[in-house]
Amino acid sequence: MYAPVLLRDRSRPAQVIIGGVIPAGFGAIAGVLLGVSSGAYYGFGLLAAVGAFVSGFEHRDGWGGADRGFFGGVFYGIAILLMHMLLGTSAKVSLGGFPPSLVIITAIVGMLLAAAGGRIARWQRERAGIMLTPDHTDS
Repeated sequence: MYAPVLLRDRSRPAQVIIGGVIPAGFGAIAGVLLGVSSGAYYGFGLLAAVGAFVSGFEHRDGWGGADRGFFGGVFYGIAILLMHMLLGTSAKVSLGGFPPSLVIITAIVGMLLAAAGGRIARWQRERAGIMLTPDHTDS
């Protein structure tokens, strides 16, 4: 069974890049696409959603995945809005009456997807007889 390295077992710089820079980078790209094409924006959002789900596999369980997904979603949503604002383009997708609510939505969706990934990863490890202890440092 494939067992990814847990996020907490990575170096601090790697944690920052994986947990913060990558979601923000994806959000920045989505912010550009927001002013280009609704199809491209939604398609890229689907790719980001898959990434959120898969990120949960780097955690012991769904709770750890939920934390990461929440903050990844916050970084993603903020980056979308910042990039869109910096470019000054017309949104091809409705941001609603209060655009900052997008950050709340991306945080909740990211949290749920990463939690699901973390829970499935835990279930797979339990099925394979791999138990992680609280002080786990190996993968």
